[in-house]
Amino acid sequence: MGKYKPPFTITNKILSHVASISEKIGRITAISNLEAKPHLRKNNRIKSIHSSLKIEANSLTFGQVRDVINGKTVFGEQREIQEVKNAYAAYERLSEINPYNIRQLKQFHGIMTKYLVEESGEFRSGEEGVFNGNQCIFMAPPAQLVPQLMDELFTWMKEAKDNVHPLILSSVFHYEFVFIHPFSDGNGRMARLWHTAILSDWKPVFEYIPIESQIEKFQDEYYDAISRCHVAGESTIFIEFMLAQIDKILDDISVQISEKNEYLPEAVQKLLEAMEYDVPYTSKALMEKLGLSSKEGFRRNYLHPSLKMNLIQMTIPDKPNSRNQRYVKS
Repeated sequence: MGKYKPPFTITNKILSHVASISEKIGRITAISNLEAKPHLRKNNRIKSIHSSLKIEANSLTFGQVRDVINGKTVFGEQREIQEVKNAYAAYERLSEINPYNIRQLKQFHGIMTKYLVEESGEFRSGEEGVFNGNQCIFMAPPAQLVPQLMDELFTWMKEAKDNVHPLILSSVFHYEFVFIHPFSDGNGRMARLWHTAILSDWKPVFEYIPIESQIEKFQDEYYDAISRCHVAGESTIFIEFMLAQIDKILDDISVQISEKNEYLPEAVQKLLEAMEYDVPYTSKALMEKLGLSSKEGFRRNYLHPSLKMNLIQMTIPDKPNSRNQRYVKS
């Protein structure tokens, strides 16, 4: 019996995305020193955690996730609060991960699911399916096959990492991991964490690029790509989907970290200069800081362009007109 090799096809679309992403990562690394931007690093990490948990139906808002991480009291379900604490503990140790070590995968599952799952840090003993909400996308392989399937996947990764591009390898791993569904809970969170770990092992800047937030924006397409790959029997469609999302979020990151903002509208520059990181502001407070009196002018020239360019975020994005709405610098 030959060695296992996950089935996928290298398409022109995949090669195009790999070239584009590599070029953008090179440019971002050249113009940015993320070590000098601790607020940006932390904010992007919070985005990763909030989005990855939101995909799994955690209802805490971005602001609540930020408050949990900052040690503030948050009123919410204790399980959801614990999920945030666990995810933050795991992501804070991202740089320690050897993504080709299966024992570390189990160790970090233990961190990610601490106090939440009976089989924390161990492969599942029961049968599981992959769900998008209440819809079952497919049933995972039988539990007794999980150890062998995971050994084969990690053996392939170790052998392929020298000749398969990390952008492709990480996407293949992500799909294969979700398909195997090795744990009783936390599989989606672990798949996204490990995807980031593989990319960070290649380029450390990926530790602070919130790929999870891009997946969350296209959650239905994410599950659709997984479902279509299951039908096709190979991961090509999922690889193309993931690379497209990474390519897109790097455009947003380029705007975030640019050292020179001459290309930004003057009003947007003034708004960004008036805001501190991690501080939520009301529209009224921002208008006062800017010395403005016209609400319509503030929204048209300052607020809406900044939101559109992802330079600031709403604390209640699902209710943009809420009177409790606040704005936070990205």
